[in-house]
Amino acid sequence: MSGFTLDKQTPQPAPDAPIVLETVVVRSWKAPIAFGIFTVIAFLLFVIWHRDGNSTFRLSSDGDVIQLPTVVLPSTATGIVVTILLAATAALSAYLVTTGKKIPLWLITVFGVLFMVGFLSWAAAGKAIPITGLLLGTVALSVPLIFGALGGVISERVGVVNIAIEGQLLAGAFSSAFVASVTGNAFLGLVAAMIAGTLVSFLLAAFSIKYLVDQVIVGVVLNVLVVGLTSFLYSQVLTKNEALFNSPPKFPRINIPILSEIPLIGPVLFRQTIIIYLMYIAVAVVFFCLFYTRWGLRLRAVGEHPQAADTVGINVNRTRFWNVALAGAIVGLGGAYFTLGSVGAFNKEMTAGAGYIALAAVIFGRWDPLKATLAALLFGFTQNLQFALSAIGSPVPSAFMLMLPYVVTIFAVAGLVGISRGPAAAGKPYVKG
Repeated sequence: MSGFTLDKQTPQPAPDAPIVLETVVVRSWKAPIAFGIFTVIAFLLFVIWHRDGNSTFRLSSDGDVIQLPTVVLPSTATGIVVTILLAATAALSAYLVTTGKKIPLWLITVFGVLFMVGFLSWAAAGKAIPITGLLLGTVALSVPLIFGALGGVISERVGVVNIAIEGQLLAGAFSSAFVASVTGNAFLGLVAAMIAGTLVSFLLAAFSIKYLVDQVIVGVVLNVLVVGLTSFLYSQVLTKNEALFNSPPKFPRINIPILSEIPLIGPVLFRQTIIIYLMYIAVAVVFFCLFYTRWGLRLRAVGEHPQAADTVGINVNRTRFWNVALAGAIVGLGGAYFTLGSVGAFNKEMTAGAGYIALAAVIFGRWDPLKATLAALLFGFTQNLQFALSAIGSPVPSAFMLMLPYVVTIFAVAGLVGISRGPAAAGKPYVKG
């Protein structure tokens, strides 16, 4: 006799009865909770601790051919209206979660824009904010993040967690500064940055794919290695003769005819350096190739189910190796922007954690090139906001503004992204059976 008994009261399905699969609805309250927290913050700042006066937003600069009107908002009234709209948006998100529906991206975007309008109106009471300058700074600070995020998307989609984005950016910045200074050619510095990023990726790929070392550990070690190596070379080589080794030529700004004269958008997007135009191309090419080409299909197959990819003749490890190298080359371009498009000279640890923020943009963007780009722009905006508010003498404490980009990063990844699943095989070495 078996030790198991069957409850006679339990009805048994007929042998030929159809199998009914139940749908399990997973509800994530992260976004409504985050919305609620920001709504409470808005109520405290904009309503309880409101500031009197008008906030002026200048939408055009003096050199623009087409001048947009200046927008003036009463700080207190704007804060009250924004707080009400934020509360309504938070309630709508809670309703969507309760009914088992997904919170759309546009709702998160609307909430973020509303909060930022209220915050700027509160912080700039009695002052004027040049919106064109604010957006220009956002794009400039976002360039390394976007290149880093694109490299992170490619690397993780193919199955390798790229913690070494920080090291690839720093290697690209150092190499571009050194080569461009010695040769006097900024384009050669750009090529050197891509090579440097690729070399760091080679190390990541070799240890994680060939020798099966934990990918996170390899990435962290590579970051420390590149920081130490570039700091040593900076002290021992670059500072000995800065005129020869650390004075790279910067790329000039190129105005695109007609497009550069579009109000607000033109000065921000079409009066830029060649690196930023390359960034536009890179975003479009990576998105198209990743989802609409044979290369992208193979790459995603290797990152999701390497065993299945192997059975149809795809060399999994070789595909991973070369795509990780490609990702490093793209990230190297972002490193070159520090020295050839922005600062103009190399400094120790000048990336300042940009690689880790780019990695957060990959997660926040759900491993999608376009969404990761938008996430990088968000983080760049919060970084630039501290400079804009300091310039107009805002009462917001400088210490708070310094930590704002990292606070937004934490909320974005842990709060607003909800349930997020990366490529199934990311971080898992593949050994052919």
